[in-house]
Amino acid sequence: MTEPLFFIPIFQERIWGGEKLTTFGYEIPSNRTGECWAFAAHEHGQSIVKNGKYKGESLSDLWDNHRELFGNMEGDRFPLLTKILDANDDLSVQVHPDDKFANRYENGELGKTECWYIVDCDKEAEIIFGHHAKSREQFIQLINDGKWDELLHKVSVKPGDFFFVPSGTIHAIGKGILILETQQNSDTTYRVYDYGRVDSNGNKRELHIEKSIQVANIPSHQPKINPQKTTIDDLEITTFIETEFFTVHKWKLIGHVTLKQTKPFQLLSVISGEGYIIVNNQTFSFQKGDHILLPSEFGDFVLKGESEIIVSHL
Repeated sequence: MTEPLFFIPIFQERIWGGEKLTTFGYEIPSNRTGECWAFAAHEHGQSIVKNGKYKGESLSDLWDNHRELFGNMEGDRFPLLTKILDANDDLSVQVHPDDKFANRYENGELGKTECWYIVDCDKEAEIIFGHHAKSREQFIQLINDGKWDELLHKVSVKPGDFFFVPSGTIHAIGKGILILETQQNSDTTYRVYDYGRVDSNGNKRELHIEKSIQVANIPSHQPKINPQKTTIDDLEITTFIETEFFTVHKWKLIGHVTLKQTKPFQLLSVISGEGYIIVNNQTFSFQKGDHILLPSEFGDFVLKGESEIIVSHL
């Protein structure tokens, strides 16, 4: 298979969503659009191929019926989920379980380890990344007393920042942040605190305090990352993270480069600029907002243009 597969994302409306996803050229369903699910093979959303031989098929269809596109990898579900999130307001404070806990208590679901690339943000934007409790008893007491400012650890962010958020990490994306998230293919979230917000019907969203206490890392630890940069021709590659769950890079292209697909698959999300993929004398144009899967047997290809692309693979 020597054709790049472009995917049609799906959109999720959220109480904290906004309109910034339009900056990627998307038509969004409302001014409360919080999430673009770019590569999604989940029961809560399926992204669809928009070109070529597999046009109209979902990512789950490809995984189930054309495993050769993924190097015949094993597994009952596609392993990754890529999103772009527009936090027009603060997201709830939450935590995700690991695979073992989720498999036992969430009907065989995967756990959720994720990572964030800050695409853009307001000048004073912050995330919640970890907490200050030294023991489980103190963690519980601060929650029961509603002392959220005392409990939660806040970090200022700027465009280009990257954060690794393993399962068990107390976290929240703050208001005014546009983020690209790479994560395990899971939608399991335990909500710890939601600022007392109510929905359009006047109802507060469900909290999951008991499970959050069970899965939270206590004491907290915020993983440090050490990005590594390499250059191939006119391409600067920043490798942010390499884990058992995913590897994530940023490709910054100014000119052209010849590459070879050596992974079972690669997921490319174009966050700025435009360019071309040239393979087997065929040229495919791409632009900001495109999401492209390079299958296993893609072989040698050329990238041309000026763009920034977030790339993930196993």
